[in-house]
Amino acid sequence: MPKHNKFNKIHLWLPNMFEFKGGIQVYSSFFLEALQNINSQIQYDVFLKHDTQASDKLATCKNTNFHFSGTWPMKARTGIFASQILSSGILQHPDLIISTHLNFTIAADYLKRLRGIPYWTIAHGIEAWNIQNPARKKALHNADKILCVSNYTRNRLIQEQHLDPKKLSLLPNTFDSNRFTISSKSSYLLERYKLKPEQPIILTVNRLVSQESYRGYDKILEVLPQIRQAIPNIHYIIAGKGDDRPRLEQSIAQHKLQDCVTLAGFVPDSELCDHYNLCDVFAMPSKLEGFGIVFLEALACGKPVLAGNQDGAIDALYQGELGALVNPDDTKEITQTLIKILQQTYPLPLMYQPEKLRKKVIEIYGFEQFTACLNQYISNF
Repeated sequence: MPKHNKFNKIHLWLPNMFEFKGGIQVYSSFFLEALQNINSQIQYDVFLKHDTQASDKLATCKNTNFHFSGTWPMKARTGIFASQILSSGILQHPDLIISTHLNFTIAADYLKRLRGIPYWTIAHGIEAWNIQNPARKKALHNADKILCVSNYTRNRLIQEQHLDPKKLSLLPNTFDSNRFTISSKSSYLLERYKLKPEQPIILTVNRLVSQESYRGYDKILEVLPQIRQAIPNIHYIIAGKGDDRPRLEQSIAQHKLQDCVTLAGFVPDSELCDHYNLCDVFAMPSKLEGFGIVFLEALACGKPVLAGNQDGAIDALYQGELGALVNPDDTKEITQTLIKILQQTYPLPLMYQPEKLRKKVIEIYGFEQFTACLNQYISNF
């Protein structure tokens, strides 16, 4: 990697990274690791709003300092974090500020006007759509670069905020290809869920949050009775926790699906790969997904994937070259496509070639490609 001597000090503003593992948090972790790989001589100061301490290999990298605001009560935390990033920006005058969440761009815009510090921000999904806050809209227009995780998010920002397209670049999600690998169905999970090795399994992994029911698990529950007619021993596992679980339990009971649906609850990181390998198809026909790292993780395990065709999942499945894209509101299409995938008649041969599928997703979205893409943006800035 070339050295970027134009940068001596970069400030990174993150919501959190160590103590909660949502999509933005995982992306932020890969982003920092990529920066460290590009140039370990740059001084990186990382400001985290909600974390209280560092807890993995990123914490031991030299020339990287972490600053935590998570020890403060929630009521005071926003003010403390804002004070911290603004005062540090004024006193240290970094060569570049990068925020992995759009909410922090207002502070970056202030520092740019006050001290002339350039800033980048990252646009993921729902937080970047339909922005109404005038200060945030202004901060987006004044950003030096906006990295978007998908064409869907990029196109929405250009259309809704009338931004200069040259300012918006793509840096899609990535994943850990060493962690997500192909293996046989785990005996301990088959025993836990009382399933047989030959039993066809549909899997969804996501938070069960009532405000996020657009993720698509409702639609799969709705079509499961039709799928059972074609595949009687089908079983559906929904992995994840959240406040939507009671409503899901009620829906399962209403559809009389208690014997073919398992709400697995929270799945620890140590078991996630085994859960992907347990399934025969990973399905999440969402409507408001910024990208969806879970799609990449399932693909890396060599699994067929079904996703919605109206959001960032289009990018995750590489416009349908890596999996099946369906209308998330069309129950008939979801039903027929899942049956075809499970009966191995879906017209995408790559879907049934696990090793080739894994190789393809690593070529497109692996960490090496992510780092090379980020390096190019930094080199050309």
